[in-house]
Amino acid sequence: MKLFKNRTFLLFLPATGFLIIPFYGFIYAVIQSLGGEGFTHYHEILNSERFLSSVWFSIRTAGIATILSIILGLGFTKLFHPLLTHTSHRLMVWIPMLFPHFVWGYMIILLLSETGWMAQVFTAAGWLEDTSNFPVWTRDPHGIGIIITYVWKEVPLVILLLFPVYASIRPEYYALVDSLGGNAWHRFTTVDLPNLLPVLVESFLIIFSFTLAAYEVPALIGTTFPEMISVLGYEWFYGGSWDDRPLAFAAMVLISLCLLTLTLVGYFILSRPRWRAMRGDRP
Repeated sequence: MKLFKNRTFLLFLPATGFLIIPFYGFIYAVIQSLGGEGFTHYHEILNSERFLSSVWFSIRTAGIATILSIILGLGFTKLFHPLLTHTSHRLMVWIPMLFPHFVWGYMIILLLSETGWMAQVFTAAGWLEDTSNFPVWTRDPHGIGIIITYVWKEVPLVILLLFPVYASIRPEYYALVDSLGGNAWHRFTTVDLPNLLPVLVESFLIIFSFTLAAYEVPALIGTTFPEMISVLGYEWFYGGSWDDRPLAFAAMVLISLCLLTLTLVGYFILSRPRWRAMRGDRP
Protein backbone atom coordinates (compact mmCIF):
# COMPACT_ATOMS: atom_id res chain seq x y z
CA MET A 1 0.00 0.00 0.00
CA LYS A 2 1.03 3.61 -0.50
CA LEU A 3 1.58 4.25 3.23
CA PHE A 4 4.05 1.37 3.58
CA LYS A 5 5.55 2.00 0.14
CA ASN A 6 6.54 5.54 1.11
CA ARG A 7 7.62 4.39 4.58
CA THR A 8 5.69 7.28 6.06
CA PHE A 9 4.59 5.08 8.93
CA LEU A 10 8.20 5.06 10.19
CA LEU A 11 7.75 8.67 11.24
CA PHE A 12 5.17 7.57 13.82
CA LEU A 13 7.40 4.98 15.45
CA PRO A 14 9.28 7.39 17.79
CA ALA A 15 6.04 8.98 19.01
CA THR A 16 4.43 5.57 19.44
CA GLY A 17 7.40 4.26 21.39
CA PHE A 18 7.38 7.33 23.61
CA LEU A 19 3.66 7.05 24.37
CA ILE A 20 3.77 3.34 25.18
CA ILE A 21 5.58 3.95 28.48
CA PRO A 22 3.09 6.43 30.06
CA PHE A 23 0.15 4.48 28.62
CA TYR A 24 1.45 1.29 30.20
CA GLY A 25 1.96 3.12 33.50
CA PHE A 26 -1.60 4.45 33.42
CA ILE A 27 -3.11 1.04 32.66
CA TYR A 28 -1.00 -0.56 35.38
CA ALA A 29 -2.16 2.10 37.87
CA VAL A 30 -5.80 1.45 36.95
CA ILE A 31 -5.36 -2.29 37.50
CA GLN A 32 -3.60 -1.78 40.84
CA SER A 33 -6.21 0.73 42.00
CA LEU A 34 -9.01 -1.76 41.34
CA GLY A 35 -7.07 -4.57 43.00
CA GLY A 36 -9.81 -7.14 42.45
CA GLU A 37 -12.16 -5.15 44.69
CA GLY A 38 -13.82 -2.99 42.06
CA PHE A 39 -14.17 0.70 42.82
CA THR A 40 -13.87 0.27 46.59
CA HIS A 41 -10.66 2.29 46.81
CA TYR A 42 -12.09 5.10 44.66
CA HIS A 43 -15.13 5.26 46.92
CA GLU A 44 -12.85 5.37 49.95
CA ILE A 45 -10.69 8.28 48.80
CA LEU A 46 -13.66 10.25 47.46
CA ASN A 47 -15.14 10.08 50.96
CA SER A 48 -11.85 10.91 52.65
CA GLU A 49 -11.62 14.42 54.09
CA ARG A 50 -7.84 14.28 53.85
CA PHE A 51 -7.94 13.46 50.14
CA LEU A 52 -10.56 16.09 49.31
CA SER A 53 -8.66 18.74 51.28
CA SER A 54 -5.48 17.75 49.46
CA VAL A 55 -7.19 17.97 46.06
CA TRP A 56 -8.61 21.43 46.77
CA PHE A 57 -5.28 22.66 48.15
CA SER A 58 -3.42 21.26 45.14
CA ILE A 59 -5.79 22.76 42.56
CA ARG A 60 -5.83 26.14 44.30
CA THR A 61 -2.05 26.28 44.70
CA ALA A 62 -1.33 25.08 41.16
CA GLY A 63 -3.98 27.38 39.70
CA ILE A 64 -2.68 30.50 41.47
CA ALA A 65 0.93 29.70 40.57
CA THR A 66 -0.01 29.08 36.94
CA ILE A 67 -2.13 32.20 36.52
CA LEU A 68 0.48 34.44 38.17
CA SER A 69 3.23 32.92 36.02
CA ILE A 70 1.27 33.56 32.83
CA ILE A 71 0.30 37.11 33.81
CA LEU A 72 3.84 38.08 34.80
CA GLY A 73 5.40 36.32 31.82
CA LEU A 74 2.93 37.91 29.42
CA GLY A 75 3.48 41.38 30.87
CA PHE A 76 7.25 41.03 30.78
CA THR A 77 7.25 39.74 27.21
CA LYS A 78 4.85 42.47 26.10
CA LEU A 79 7.00 45.23 27.56
CA PHE A 80 10.49 43.95 26.83
CA HIS A 81 10.24 41.72 23.76
CA PRO A 82 12.26 44.22 21.63
CA LEU A 83 15.16 43.79 24.09
CA LEU A 84 14.85 39.99 23.93
CA THR A 85 15.99 40.02 20.32
CA HIS A 86 19.52 40.19 21.75
CA THR A 87 20.91 36.84 22.78
CA SER A 88 22.55 38.17 25.94
CA HIS A 89 19.23 39.54 27.23
CA ARG A 90 17.42 36.27 26.52
CA LEU A 91 20.08 34.32 28.40
CA MET A 92 19.70 36.59 31.43
CA VAL A 93 15.95 35.99 31.50
CA TRP A 94 16.21 32.22 31.01
CA ILE A 95 18.93 31.58 33.62
CA PRO A 96 16.36 30.25 36.19
CA MET A 97 15.46 27.48 33.73
CA LEU A 98 18.95 26.01 34.09
CA PHE A 99 18.37 24.97 37.70
CA PRO A 100 16.00 22.25 38.99
CA HIS A 101 12.89 23.18 40.91
CA PHE A 102 14.19 21.89 44.24
CA VAL A 103 17.15 24.31 43.95
CA TRP A 104 14.73 27.24 43.82
CA GLY A 105 12.86 25.64 46.71
CA TYR A 106 16.02 25.77 48.80
CA MET A 107 16.55 29.36 47.70
CA ILE A 108 13.07 30.26 48.94
CA ILE A 109 13.87 28.66 52.31
CA LEU A 110 17.15 30.59 52.54
CA LEU A 111 15.46 33.86 51.61
CA LEU A 112 11.94 33.78 53.05
CA SER A 113 11.90 31.37 55.98
CA GLU A 114 11.55 32.69 59.54
CA THR A 115 15.33 32.38 59.98
CA GLY A 116 16.23 33.29 56.40
CA TRP A 117 18.14 36.20 54.97
CA MET A 118 15.16 38.53 54.65
CA ALA A 119 14.10 37.96 58.27
CA GLN A 120 17.64 38.62 59.47
CA VAL A 121 17.94 41.77 57.35
CA PHE A 122 14.64 43.15 58.67
CA THR A 123 15.66 42.33 62.23
CA ALA A 124 19.08 43.95 61.81
CA ALA A 125 17.43 47.06 60.32
CA GLY A 126 15.12 47.32 63.34
CA TRP A 127 11.93 46.66 61.38
CA LEU A 128 11.30 43.46 63.34
CA GLU A 129 11.94 42.77 67.01
CA ASP A 130 12.84 39.16 66.34
CA THR A 131 13.09 36.83 63.36
CA SER A 132 10.12 34.87 64.74
CA ASN A 133 7.92 37.88 63.85
CA PHE A 134 8.68 37.42 60.15
CA PRO A 135 5.61 36.25 58.15
CA VAL A 136 5.34 32.51 57.59
CA TRP A 137 5.93 32.10 53.86
CA THR A 138 7.45 28.59 53.88
CA ARG A 139 5.79 25.44 55.17
CA ASP A 140 2.62 27.50 55.52
CA PRO A 141 -0.95 26.18 55.21
CA HIS A 142 -1.68 28.54 52.30
CA GLY A 143 1.10 27.28 50.03
CA ILE A 144 2.71 30.71 49.65
CA GLY A 145 6.23 29.31 49.47
CA ILE A 146 5.20 26.73 46.87
CA ILE A 147 3.50 29.41 44.76
CA ILE A 148 6.50 31.76 44.91
CA THR A 149 8.86 28.95 43.93
CA TYR A 150 6.86 27.90 40.90
CA VAL A 151 6.19 31.48 39.77
CA TRP A 152 9.91 32.25 40.00
CA LYS A 153 10.70 29.14 37.99
CA GLU A 154 7.89 29.18 35.40
CA VAL A 155 7.86 32.86 34.36
CA PRO A 156 10.99 32.34 32.19
CA LEU A 157 9.23 29.38 30.53
CA VAL A 158 6.24 31.58 29.69
CA ILE A 159 8.59 34.19 28.23
CA LEU A 160 10.31 31.48 26.20
CA LEU A 161 6.98 30.34 24.74
CA LEU A 162 5.53 33.82 24.10
CA PHE A 163 8.57 35.59 22.70
CA PRO A 164 8.46 33.90 19.24
CA VAL A 165 4.81 34.95 18.91
CA TYR A 166 5.57 38.59 19.64
CA ALA A 167 8.58 38.45 17.34
CA SER A 168 6.31 37.31 14.49
CA ILE A 169 3.70 40.08 14.91
CA ARG A 170 4.21 42.83 12.35
CA PRO A 171 4.23 46.44 13.65
CA GLU A 172 1.88 47.43 10.83
CA TYR A 173 -0.98 45.70 12.65
CA TYR A 174 -0.58 48.01 15.64
CA ALA A 175 -0.40 51.01 13.32
CA LEU A 176 -3.68 49.95 11.71
CA VAL A 177 -5.42 49.78 15.09
CA ASP A 178 -4.04 53.21 15.99
CA SER A 179 -5.26 54.66 12.72
CA LEU A 180 -8.77 53.44 13.52
CA GLY A 181 -8.75 55.17 16.88
CA GLY A 182 -7.83 52.16 19.01
CA ASN A 183 -5.96 52.31 22.30
CA ALA A 184 -3.55 49.95 24.03
CA TRP A 185 -6.37 47.64 25.11
CA HIS A 186 -7.65 47.39 21.53
CA ARG A 187 -4.14 46.61 20.29
CA PHE A 188 -3.90 43.79 22.78
CA THR A 189 -7.34 42.28 22.14
CA THR A 190 -7.33 42.56 18.35
CA VAL A 191 -3.65 41.94 17.53
CA ASP A 192 -1.92 40.23 20.45
CA LEU A 193 -4.60 38.00 21.92
CA PRO A 194 -5.64 36.12 18.73
CA ASN A 195 -2.01 35.21 18.13
CA LEU A 196 -1.22 34.49 21.78
CA LEU A 197 -4.31 32.47 22.73
CA PRO A 198 -3.08 29.04 21.53
CA VAL A 199 0.27 29.51 23.27
CA LEU A 200 -1.39 30.82 26.43
CA VAL A 201 -3.64 27.77 26.62
CA GLU A 202 -0.70 25.44 26.02
CA SER A 203 1.36 27.28 28.65
CA PHE A 204 -1.47 26.99 31.16
CA LEU A 205 -1.85 23.26 30.57
CA ILE A 206 1.89 22.60 30.81
CA ILE A 207 2.49 24.63 33.97
CA PHE A 208 -0.73 23.61 35.72
CA SER A 209 -0.21 19.91 35.02
CA PHE A 210 3.39 19.98 36.17
CA THR A 211 2.68 22.03 39.30
CA LEU A 212 -0.28 19.86 40.26
CA ALA A 213 1.67 16.60 39.99
CA ALA A 214 5.17 17.70 41.07
CA TYR A 215 6.58 16.30 44.28
CA GLU A 216 9.95 17.81 45.22
CA VAL A 217 8.94 21.42 45.98
CA PRO A 218 5.77 20.60 48.00
CA ALA A 219 7.72 17.95 49.93
CA LEU A 220 10.50 20.45 50.65
CA ILE A 221 8.56 23.58 51.66
CA GLY A 222 4.99 22.35 52.08
CA THR A 223 3.03 21.45 55.21
CA THR A 224 1.90 18.06 56.45
CA PHE A 225 -1.74 19.17 56.22
CA PRO A 226 -3.09 20.09 53.84
CA GLU A 227 -0.50 18.58 51.52
CA MET A 228 -0.26 18.52 47.76
CA ILE A 229 -1.81 15.46 46.14
CA SER A 230 1.61 14.26 44.98
CA VAL A 231 2.91 14.24 48.56
CA LEU A 232 -0.20 12.43 49.78
CA GLY A 233 0.16 9.81 47.03
CA TYR A 234 3.82 9.33 47.92
CA GLU A 235 2.94 8.81 51.59
CA TRP A 236 0.26 6.27 50.70
CA PHE A 237 2.56 4.39 48.34
CA TYR A 238 5.67 4.29 50.53
CA GLY A 239 3.90 4.22 53.90
CA GLY A 240 4.03 1.38 56.35
CA SER A 241 0.65 -0.08 55.34
CA TRP A 242 0.37 -2.08 52.11
CA ASP A 243 -3.37 -1.45 52.16
CA ASP A 244 -2.75 2.22 51.30
CA ARG A 245 -0.94 1.51 48.02
CA PRO A 246 -4.13 1.04 45.97
CA LEU A 247 -5.28 4.41 47.35
CA ALA A 248 -2.16 6.02 45.89
CA PHE A 249 -2.84 4.44 42.49
CA ALA A 250 -6.50 5.51 42.64
CA ALA A 251 -5.55 9.09 43.50
CA MET A 252 -3.08 9.30 40.62
CA VAL A 253 -5.59 7.79 38.18
CA LEU A 254 -8.19 10.40 39.13
CA ILE A 255 -5.70 13.24 38.79
CA SER A 256 -4.53 11.89 35.42
CA LEU A 257 -8.13 11.71 34.16
CA CYS A 258 -8.78 15.29 35.30
CA LEU A 259 -5.68 16.56 33.51
CA LEU A 260 -6.59 14.59 30.39
CA THR A 261 -10.08 16.07 30.43
CA LEU A 262 -8.66 19.57 30.89
CA THR A 263 -6.31 19.00 27.96
CA LEU A 264 -9.14 17.80 25.71
CA VAL A 265 -11.25 20.83 26.64
CA GLY A 266 -8.36 23.14 25.76
CA TYR A 267 -7.86 21.31 22.46
CA PHE A 268 -11.53 21.63 21.49
CA ILE A 269 -11.59 25.32 22.41
CA LEU A 270 -8.60 26.01 20.19
CA SER A 271 -9.86 23.80 17.36
CA ARG A 272 -13.40 25.18 17.28
CA PRO A 273 -12.60 28.23 15.09
CA ARG A 274 -10.69 25.97 12.70
CA TRP A 275 -13.64 23.60 12.40
CA ARG A 276 -15.97 26.52 11.75
CA ALA A 277 -13.68 27.81 9.02
CA MET A 278 -13.51 24.37 7.39
CA ARG A 279 -17.32 24.19 7.35
CA GLY A 280 -17.58 27.71 6.04
CA ASP A 281 -19.54 28.95 9.07
CA ARG A 282 -19.45 32.58 10.04
CA PRO A 283 -18.00 33.43 13.46
